[in-house]
Amino acid sequence: MANEKNKNKEKEEEKYVRQTGSLRERLGRVKKTRWMRFCAVALLYVLWTIWMGNPWLLLGLLLLGDIYLTQFLPWGAWKGLENKTLRTIMSWVDAIVYALVLVYFLFLFVGQNYQIPSSSLEKSLLTGDFLWVNKVVYGPRVPQTPLHFPLAQNTLPILNCKSYIENPQLEYHRLKGLRNVERMDIVVFNFPAGDTVALKVTNPDYYTLCAERGRDVVRNNKDVFGDIVYRPVDRRDNYVKRCLGLPGETLQIKDGIVYVDGKAVPQPKKVQYCYYIRTDGTPIGNELFEELGISNEDQMRGYIGTTEYVLPLTADMKKTLEAKPWVQMVQRIEPAESESIITYPVGTDYGWTHVNYGPIWIPKKGAKVNLTLENLPLYERCIRNYEGNKLEVKNGHIYINGKVETSYTFKMDYYWMQGDNRDNSLDSRYWGFVPEDHIVGTPAIILISFDKDHSLFNGGIRWNRIFKLPNQDKK
Repeated sequence: MANEKNKNKEKEEEKYVRQTGSLRERLGRVKKTRWMRFCAVALLYVLWTIWMGNPWLLLGLLLLGDIYLTQFLPWGAWKGLENKTLRTIMSWVDAIVYALVLVYFLFLFVGQNYQIPSSSLEKSLLTGDFLWVNKVVYGPRVPQTPLHFPLAQNTLPILNCKSYIENPQLEYHRLKGLRNVERMDIVVFNFPAGDTVALKVTNPDYYTLCAERGRDVVRNNKDVFGDIVYRPVDRRDNYVKRCLGLPGETLQIKDGIVYVDGKAVPQPKKVQYCYYIRTDGTPIGNELFEELGISNEDQMRGYIGTTEYVLPLTADMKKTLEAKPWVQMVQRIEPAESESIITYPVGTDYGWTHVNYGPIWIPKKGAKVNLTLENLPLYERCIRNYEGNKLEVKNGHIYINGKVETSYTFKMDYYWMQGDNRDNSLDSRYWGFVPEDHIVGTPAIILISFDKDHSLFNGGIRWNRIFKLPNQDKK
């Protein structure tokens, strides 16, 4: 007992000596191993500061120096607590805070996990895939909403409240990446039309809801639509699609085929379209559905009767069905038979559909577009919502920030995103361009994949997809 008291006393004396004295005396008592740790952390911090392009951040070296070397501030004061239980609790708090800071920086500047929630990219990516999204490729964004919980996008689980504080809001700034977005990249981005959200009905988006039901109905019927909230750019829901159109290009869709500047864009290997299937009376059994990889949801949605189905199929899935002797017909559903859905720009009818769309020019940073009342709906959201201008139409004239304008020069690049499941994907055909400040990153690897149609221990985990590289279909 006496020895333990003497040891504690020696530790307290050592701690007192270490945390007293002049700067030179404190530095002289720092152990070699602690100097090495400080140098390693300081080097990483300096490199990060250079990447950020903000020399004022170098002042943070003073804080790191105090934490690792001088200890003018009592960072580890809790270690001297006599109460063992309280000391244990504080050690856990210290570890958790350290982990959260590390995760915060990792998610902001390196990458983050992301779950595929829908079938819009099947079969390139599957519903239930958990991805690691690489932010370094296109360059990570400096957080525009810096005060947020690092493990939640916009809503805290259980508490069901906002996971961020809206102010302060920082200007958009992207760090230097390895390259720009390229055609056929699979891209994760913040949902552009997700700036305003009806919390109880998130699909379709708020603007489509207003076009279908009326703005007053949506805003005044909270029991059905819930509260209407605004979300900053980096707190909007994450979407994942394939980039088909780049800034400055003219895109058009003819009979479901995408053309850019007059040339057809190569289709992804696993692109899907909806087909009408008729059998001789033999139903498509569970084993064949399993072999084809058609989900229970698609089966139920596509079941017309014992002998008829409408199902999304890849070219290989189509061949498999055609090879069955009891399958009488596998026929692509003609565009004219496709369901009519409101397309972009919402509220203006150009006579476009999801299979015959455009032509539409994709805005490019520094490029000027001549504005008319006819083409204004195509670029109105870009000018007002994404680039922060006041836009009005009065007496047949277009006013931008109070001045009559006949043209506009864009401040950002924009992209055209579509899903590989072409007939079952809500994408740029319905909500328009994706601004560069909404780009998050690109999937780097599939961490794990869960099949919601099976129990966890009966095919619920797709073992063959773990650590698989996403199929980018790059040429």
